[in-house]
Amino acid sequence: MIYKTVLKKLQLYLKSAFVRNYNVPRRALMYVPGDDSKKIKKSFTLDVDCIALDCEDGVAVNKKKEARETIRSYLDLGKPQRNIEYDLGVRINALDTEYWEEDLESCLSAKYLPDTILIPKVENSDIVRQLSSKIKNLIKTDSTINVIIYIESAKAFLNLVDICQVTESLSKNSKFQHVGLVFGSDDFCANIGATRTESSLEILYARQKLVLVAKAFNLQAIDMVYIKYKDLDGLKQQCEDGMRMGYTGKQVIHPGQVPIVQEAFLPTQLQIEWATGLLKSFHKHQKDGKGAFTYKGTMIDMPTMKQAENIVKLAKLKK
Repeated sequence: MIYKTVLKKLQLYLKSAFVRNYNVPRRALMYVPGDDSKKIKKSFTLDVDCIALDCEDGVAVNKKKEARETIRSYLDLGKPQRNIEYDLGVRINALDTEYWEEDLESCLSAKYLPDTILIPKVENSDIVRQLSSKIKNLIKTDSTINVIIYIESAKAFLNLVDICQVTESLSKNSKFQHVGLVFGSDDFCANIGATRTESSLEILYARQKLVLVAKAFNLQAIDMVYIKYKDLDGLKQQCEDGMRMGYTGKQVIHPGQVPIVQEAFLPTQLQIEWATGLLKSFHKHQKDGKGAFTYKGTMIDMPTMKQAENIVKLAKLKK
């Protein structure tokens, strides 16, 4: 009986994860100013994993209203179809500003919801509770939305585990699912008074801590922006450093960065072989009516299955 129960839970989990768009790769998270219709249209033609229509840093104060209305007009038309699966998100303004509620109300009352809401400058779990309450009131259907949280200050890092624990708990009975963490390195450096260097050693601890906590909560970890957008060699090096740390993707500020970033965050051959073997083993045990099982000496649980599915999905994107 226990095996059948585990198997049923696993099947439901995988099905719901797919429906929620939870497993969509976010190798490149590309920001597009919400007030620039021309750039928004172009972004829909690019082979990029995640498009973040921006109401925050990419938009001037006197253009906030225009950005909100422009994004809403595109959401009302529906998500443009492409040959590849991708994530369409909206980055709202921080919850300590006067703009965030209108940002959220505008995009969540559109005819079609975005896949993801990106929340900058989250410093404590009270912000998450406030956000959760607002989302619950705005989404009137059975739909759920993904949430990605930005960690951008010393206080945020001190509270990071609590933020993720509360968000995970709220996700169970709310209208959203927490799917990722983003390292906001520039704001973090400004907050602690660090001097930026090409090596990024001054933020090594924070960069590694974000990955550690993200993986503890089965979240995607999205690395910092490489601001020298014309330096593609430097971008590639920073991507490879982030990938070796465990990051699953990177923030992008220019379309020219997308191909290098997405290539860098593809899985290795060894990872592909592990994931393919695991899924084959799962299907064999499923056919035999067995739920819990081990693979290469490890007891397999739901997050591990999700990780394997992610790797296989990414492997299909290899040229």
